[in-house]
Amino acid sequence: MSFTKNLSISPFVSAELAEKAKSALEATPWPTTRMEHWKYTRVAKLQKLNFADHTGTLANKEQYIIDPDYPTVFFVNGHFIASESDLNTLDNAISVKVLSEEKIKIDQSSLTIDDELFNALNTAYLTDGIEVNVSKKSTGGKLQIIHVLSGDTAISNFKTIINIEDFAEFDVIQGFFSEQGAVNCFANVSTEIKAGINSTVTINKFQYEDEACFHINTEVVEQEKDSHFTINTITLNGGLVRNNLKIDVNGENATTNLYGAYVLKGKQHVDNHTVVDHKVANCYSNELYKGVMDENSTAVFNGKVFVRPDAQKINAFQSNGNVLLSGDATINSKPELEIYADDVKCSHGSTTGQLDDDAIFYLEARGISKPKAMALLVSAFVGEAFDKIENEHVQGFIHQKLHERFNWQF
Repeated sequence: MSFTKNLSISPFVSAELAEKAKSALEATPWPTTRMEHWKYTRVAKLQKLNFADHTGTLANKEQYIIDPDYPTVFFVNGHFIASESDLNTLDNAISVKVLSEEKIKIDQSSLTIDDELFNALNTAYLTDGIEVNVSKKSTGGKLQIIHVLSGDTAISNFKTIINIEDFAEFDVIQGFFSEQGAVNCFANVSTEIKAGINSTVTINKFQYEDEACFHINTEVVEQEKDSHFTINTITLNGGLVRNNLKIDVNGENATTNLYGAYVLKGKQHVDNHTVVDHKVANCYSNELYKGVMDENSTAVFNGKVFVRPDAQKINAFQSNGNVLLSGDATINSKPELEIYADDVKCSHGSTTGQLDDDAIFYLEARGISKPKAMALLVSAFVGEAFDKIENEHVQGFIHQKLHERFNWQF
């Protein structure tokens, strides 16, 4: 493929896995809107760009730190920036290894690479990555991973591997940003998580790259019995953003929470694709995504829940709510349930509307300007998703960016 002609096969994957991924990449057709999973998301422009592996530096790392209390690692265009990273406060029960620093070679992956072009690209041309291992019964573990895009037509094929042993707890913050002047840069990122028995894993993912950048993010999670997995996906900026979540619930009494919010304007496009696969009985999953779209922005939500034949007594809930602030904004929402068991409680729903004119008039009658009245109503609507975030620093950072980008007041 021409868009990979400036890239080299990754030194951080085994020769066998790299060759398998390269073959899959060459055999997989480019995604088009004729394919069901890409029906509303056009990625043709990516194919026309000649991406290259560029290093970069940080002008001011402080602007990207979401929680100052978390040990932090920085990557620019997928490359580790040791001088800006600080792991001195890392819990002793947590092992963090940067692939390029430890000369690690990955020989297997949870990612599906056959017929998954961007997963195959991530694997074959992996720029760098991080492997995190959390010891059994450890609590209070936390890590902040900051990714920054810089320059022109830079590509970051980055991977995070997280292994949580039994009865352990771990919190991760992932921040995605771009330096001023970043143009046609592409973050193609994957995360593989294994949550052990009775473990608790929380991910707060914040996406704020420039509208001239592209971002495709894939998480694959394997949950064992009694585990708790929660992810909050907040997208406030980025030209084209696609989030793929695949959760395999392999053990009984597991809890899965997928929460997300996207606030868009300009010509932004954000696509959230989720799959929760209930394979065993007595599990719970809850999915809530809220979106606000203005100007010519577009969004896609496609959430699917599988309940397999042996997965009785499943409680699975799925909801996607959207507000359109402009007649030119668009949402394509498709929540789905595929159920093969009969003793379950499952529901899904999708709503799309506009702000209530009476509510705006009510606020204006009390001396609140129309722009501020609209901001109050919008923030109240999407706030249900923000409220799922327990970390106060993350919430504060979101409010700061909403004020900077949309002039919202909190």
